[in-house]
Amino acid sequence: MATAVQNEPVLIAGRWQASHGTETFQALNPTTLEPLPPQYPVSTWEDCEAALAAAVDAAARLRQLPAARIAQFLDTYADLIDANMAEIAELAHQETALPIEPRLAKVEGPRTSNQLRQAAAAAREGTWAMPTIDTKLNIRSCYEPIGPVIVFGPNNFPLAFGSVSGGDFAAAIAAGNPVIGKANTSHPGTTRKLAELARQAASQTGLPEATVQLIYRTSHADGERLVSDRRTGAVGYTGSRKAGLVLKAAADKVGKPIYLELSSVNPVVMLPGALRERGEKLVDEFMTSVLMGTGQFCTNPGLVLALSGQETETFIDSVRQRMSANEPGVLLSPSVQQSLVAAVDTLVRAGAELLCGGQARQGRCAVENTLLRTSAEAFLRQPEVFQTEAFGNASLVVVADTIDQLADVLRHLEGNLTGCICSAEDGSDDPHYPALASILTQRVGRLLNDKMPTGVAVSPAMNHGGPFPATGHPGFTAVGIPASIHRFAKLTCYDGVRQGRLPWLLQDKNPTGSTWRYIDGKWTTADVDG
Repeated sequence: MATAVQNEPVLIAGRWQASHGTETFQALNPTTLEPLPPQYPVSTWEDCEAALAAAVDAAARLRQLPAARIAQFLDTYADLIDANMAEIAELAHQETALPIEPRLAKVEGPRTSNQLRQAAAAAREGTWAMPTIDTKLNIRSCYEPIGPVIVFGPNNFPLAFGSVSGGDFAAAIAAGNPVIGKANTSHPGTTRKLAELARQAASQTGLPEATVQLIYRTSHADGERLVSDRRTGAVGYTGSRKAGLVLKAAADKVGKPIYLELSSVNPVVMLPGALRERGEKLVDEFMTSVLMGTGQFCTNPGLVLALSGQETETFIDSVRQRMSANEPGVLLSPSVQQSLVAAVDTLVRAGAELLCGGQARQGRCAVENTLLRTSAEAFLRQPEVFQTEAFGNASLVVVADTIDQLADVLRHLEGNLTGCICSAEDGSDDPHYPALASILTQRVGRLLNDKMPTGVAVSPAMNHGGPFPATGHPGFTAVGIPASIHRFAKLTCYDGVRQGRLPWLLQDKNPTGSTWRYIDGKWTTADVDG
């Protein structure tokens, strides 16, 4: 007798409850292509309506709580994630095929709890809100919560970018907003476990029950309606360009801020002196970067630019041989596999030479390690097509005849998260560096020199953003606290408002004694002079 498959509840207003939706889906084990047992509902608008109504109430109540309480929640949640990491990593491994160790348990897990703790520290201290005081005119301003935030999580980082655990979530909560998480359908079980821990942390610290809510999937129409609803404060989205732009159009139509991470090929410039000086070392570094996580990093080096010459030919041939010899890793889902094969086909039809790989493997979600090549001349004839993102274990090498032609390729790049220039340590590439870097910095959010792009440090100085289509706005970052918090806040000015009616950050007395405030043109931690 067949065992009935469990239908999982959604988390709305602090309760796990049956969804109004009747359609369901299941996650898939990418290694075996077998469906995983629980069924998850496709929420209807009734679920979204209930979540929004509860979030509005939670937002009003959160505004009345001290920042220290919100910080306590983030710290408690981080502790719970650490304490349950073995179970979380096992769930994520089953749903994504990402390795438990070191990737999930030793790298992404600690990064996730560290982000939450950094957000807690920022919320508690308050400088992120940029409190500004003009004593002569008695005008004061600071950043405040924007309202309910919808977070769409990606498939490739189930913890560190997850809809109820990742950077967008941490930033939105630190600003004082409730979050409605929309799980990525590749790892719903992992997201549910994290939501359970977040609910537990909210209960322990006395936050409103609807501070964290979770739905798994909606129709496209309901997703657009959700991001454009009058009650939504802002949206954070990480995922495909196509789906992200549909949501952006819906949000833009009604003036709702939406912060998108969409697409990036992350160009790496290999200058000739660097290849002469340490060619094999650069091959090692590039191979590690391009195949890390089966290439499923948003900063994966999908485009290599080099000058024609023997050093470049040696580099290309070494990469080709090693890609061919390496067994391809498992991709996150069949859709990622299909998209990668389609992108490679697009590049080949545009004229790129397929040096190795490009074919899907049978029996699991995998595509052979793929290297393509084209000339700068061909690239410049179809720059948009040759920047098709091949998300996964693939990269395209563009070979230029001259440094001026290479610079022209850089000028035709779309916006990217990162750009890298590998240069010789002996100074032989120095004459080329300033001009190339000047062009590249206008096309990327983060410029790297002599290091591959796949590491994104959780640092206050980090910019994980960039010009379109890397993101929807070049002025914001998804990683790096306190800057990432500003996406989910609104600037409010208080003109002539009495002391007792001002927010705690804007009153004459510094509320913490350590919050930096901009008072009469100077940053200070002092109280306002009597």
